[in-house]
Amino acid sequence: MENQRKVVLYIAQSLDGYIARENNDISWLSMVEHDNEDYGYDAFIKNVDTVFMGRKTYEKVLSFGIEFPHKGRMCYVLSKTLEGADENVQFFSGNIEDLITKLKAQKGKGIFIDGGSEVVSAFREKDLIDEYVISIIPILLGKGIRLFKETDTESRLKLVESKVFNSGLVQLKYVRQE
Repeated sequence: MENQRKVVLYIAQSLDGYIARENNDISWLSMVEHDNEDYGYDAFIKNVDTVFMGRKTYEKVLSFGIEFPHKGRMCYVLSKTLEGADENVQFFSGNIEDLITKLKAQKGKGIFIDGGSEVVSAFREKDLIDEYVISIIPILLGKGIRLFKETDTESRLKLVESKVFNSGLVQLKYVRQE
């Protein structure tokens, strides 16, 4: 069981808990961009072969006009409206617990939750997230799209690592307590 694949939420949020402004604007994330500093993302993504994201996040990524960043990985987009697949992703509207159970039983690398809040909520509601790596950006947005929606599900976590960067970004890593 020790070698079982982990589901990891790796994401950034404002100090007051938002992942985007109300209009889905994420330009504020660039305030912590510095040459030669990726906050551990490159090392993290090398250990991932499966990605989950929501339809809105997928559409946002496509809007950047860059090559799809998860080429070569199995990428699922959770969507209630889109079906099938395109050149980048498999659209998925089925039972997330069943799919994660199946994926964890297979050999492979990490499973990355890339956002947004609907996907995080779906995984959290079913207690499917093994690790939370949350980068806190030093900004108070005041309102917007929350990383964590309200829920009746309580999750106990254990802090296993914290890093402070010169930009003011603080990265916290938690694991789910059994």
